[in-house]
Amino acid sequence: MSPEELATLTQLRRARDLIDREYAKPLDVPTIAARAFMSPAHFSRQFRAAYGETPYSYLMTRRVERAMALLRGGMSVTDACMAVGCTSLGSFSTRFTELLGETPTAYRAREHAAVAAMPSCEAKQVTKPTRKKPSSFEEAPKAAAS
Repeated sequence: MSPEELATLTQLRRARDLIDREYAKPLDVPTIAARAFMSPAHFSRQFRAAYGETPYSYLMTRRVERAMALLRGGMSVTDACMAVGCTSLGSFSTRFTELLGETPTAYRAREHAAVAAMPSCEAKQVTKPTRKKPSSFEEAPKAAAS
């Protein structure tokens, strides 16, 4: 790996750490890119190449992850949305549902005793949000119908 590539990865790590620390604050791609000393467009391309998702997608995933913990603790959906830095309940709910495959209200109503019994480091891995994609089996009937 060249020194330039290492420098770029260092800058991207700095930006990712910013997102991890300050997810609840008003963050946008230009602000995050400035911390990485890159233009917003170049930063977005480099971030996606390094981490497999856009900076905004990473930010929203962190916000949903934190909201999940707040919802498990009994906080209302609206309060959790605002606590993690989202300003639109609709956008938050859409993103939450897209990542987890269920609405924030349904997630909050579900039983979470098993997660509460886990060590926090294990609970973080088990509950980490990942985009729910339909399996190829679920897509097959749609393709056959066409």
